[in-house]
Amino acid sequence: MKLYDYYRSSASYRVRIALHLKGLSYDAVPISLIDGEHQGDDYRHTNPNQRVPSLENEHGPLGQSLAIIEYLNEIHPDPKLLPSDPWQKAQCRSLAMLIACDIHPLNNLQVLNYLNTELGVNQNQKMVWYHHWIERGFSAFEQLLMQRTTPTDFCCGDQPTLADLCLIPQIYNARRFNFDLDPFPLINDIDRTCQLLPAFQLAHPDHPIKE
Repeated sequence: MKLYDYYRSSASYRVRIALHLKGLSYDAVPISLIDGEHQGDDYRHTNPNQRVPSLENEHGPLGQSLAIIEYLNEIHPDPKLLPSDPWQKAQCRSLAMLIACDIHPLNNLQVLNYLNTELGVNQNQKMVWYHHWIERGFSAFEQLLMQRTTPTDFCCGDQPTLADLCLIPQIYNARRFNFDLDPFPLINDIDRTCQLLPAFQLAHPDHPIKE
C-alpha cells in the first residue's frame, strides 16, 4: 500500500495511527501542502479533491480518512476500531464525526489560508476563529465523555477506536496553535493514555522515521 501523506495533516495522522495499530506496512509518499504539491497535475490524478491522505493499493486510490480507516478495519479486523454493539458503534462514530466533520473542516490549512489571502483576515483574527471552533467542539466532546455510563481510558471502551484516532491529531493541532486544554480533563486523560502506545508514537508528526 502507498499512503500519500503530509506529516502535519490531522487527517493523514488518523490514518497513520490506524495502520500502525493494525500492524500494516505501507510506503509513505510525502505530499507537501506548504509547497503546493497537492495541487499538481500528478497528485490530482490520484485524488481529484487535492487533499491528503490518499491510500493506494491494487484496487486504486481511496481518499477521505474515515473511509480509509473503515476500509482498513474491514480487511484487517483486528484490533477492532469500532465497537461491536450497534449503539456503541454509533456513539463512537458520532464522537469521531464531531472532530472530523464539525471541527477539522473549519480549521484545516486551506480554510485558514483562504481567511488570510481572500478575506484579508489578520493573524490575530485567524487565531480567534481557530480557537472558537476548537473550544466549541471540545466542550461538546468533553460533555459527551462525561455522559458515558462506563468511563474508560479511551473514548469508547478499553482500546483505541475511530474516535481516539480522530481526537488525538486534533489535540496535536490545538497545542500547535496555543489552545488551552486545561478545561478538558477527560480529553487530556485520553491523550496521555494514547501517547503511551507505540502505534500513536510511531504515527506522531514529530516521529523522525516514516515507513
